[in-house]
Order: sequence, then structure tokens, then C-alpha cells
Amino acid sequence: MPAKKNRDKGDKSATAADPIPTTSEPEGIPPPESRPPVQVLYCGVCTFPVEYCEFGSSLTRCKEWLQEHDLERFNKYYSEEALHAKIGTLSLEAQSKLEQDTAKKEAKAEAKADAALKKKMASQVTIKRIERNKRKHVTSVHGLEAFGIDLKKAAKQFASKFATGASVTKNPQGQEEIVVQGDVSDEIFEMIEGEVGILKGIPADNVEIVEEKTKKN
Repeated sequence: MPAKKNRDKGDKSATAADPIPTTSEPEGIPPPESRPPVQVLYCGVCTFPVEYCEFGSSLTRCKEWLQEHDLERFNKYYSEEALHAKIGTLSLEAQSKLEQDTAKKEAKAEAKADAALKKKMASQVTIKRIERNKRKHVTSVHGLEAFGIDLKKAAKQFASKFATGASVTKNPQGQEEIVVQGDVSDEIFEMIEGEVGILKGIPADNVEIVEEKTKKN
């Protein structure tokens, strides 16, 4: 029996003497450097990152915007040195074609923008006071979408303002309009005139109030 105890003690001492393996970092390799996040500036005209404005159709206006908001980047991309470095490898024929294509794109985009503006200025917003039975009224608003107004958001704004129901529906002509419970036509006109909330960019001259009465049999 004593001999067995001695063996056990010997085994324990041998086990305790065994070295514990350790891991070590390879020497001479520096840790990876952290890189700061890339700062991206988006153009206020075409909404592209400014280094990609040339692929849009409004390069001239993009350059004007960039020159006003970030002169350092403007010089980086559009200074004479930068342009010479960029097109220096192109032939004269290729340079001329590039300039012509850019001019055509810009002219086409400007014509499209002008047409959209003329259409917008010719659009009409109609606020209609509609008589129901027993002196009850509803107010419909048609034409806001022509001025870039989100009808659902406008309906929500009216509902909150007047503490009443307001929803987007289709009129008999199949066009979307906002219907507000109650006679609030004058108040809505004042909101449009004062550009309250999202009701911005609508000339007061383009808004009219009409009245529709229920026909009596």
C-alpha cells in the first residue's frame, strides 16, 4: 500500500512539472493600422457624390454648387490642372466629342427642367367646399401633387391641424384628392399661402376656392 502512494505522488509531481504550452504573437509584424471613415460629399444639384457629377446631366450647375460649398474639392476635380491631367491623354477629336456630348446632356436636362417648371406654374390647386345634408360640409383639395406635395402627408397634416378626419380618395374623374371633414376651405387656403408644414412652393395665384352645393329635387 505505501508503495502505491509513493507512485501516485510521483505521478502528480511529474504532471505538475509538465510545461503549459503558450501562444505568442509573431515578432516583427506591426498591428494593422486603423483607417478613418471616408467622408463623402453629395452634390446638392444631382445628389451624386461630387466626384461622379460628370456622369449626370447637370455638370455646369454641379460645378457651380461645388465651387460655392467646397472650393478645395472643386479645385481638385475641375481646376485647369485637373482637367488637363484628365483629358491630356485624349486626342483632340475625342476631347471635342466629349465637350459636345456634355453640352447636349446639359441642354437636354435644362429643357426638361424648364418644361417641368412651366407645367408646375400652370397647375391649379382647387379647394372645394362641398355641401352635404343638414348644413354639413366636407372640403376637398385637388392639385397639390403637381407641386411635389405628398398627399398622404398633407392629409395627415390637415387631420392634425383641424382635429378631424382627412383622407386621400379618388374623385369621379379618377384623380386623387384630399377630403377633409368640415368646412375648412378658407383655413386650408391660409395654410397654403403661409407655406405651413409641407405646403411649400405653391403660388397663392394658383389656388382657387369653389363651392359645390347639393342639388335639391
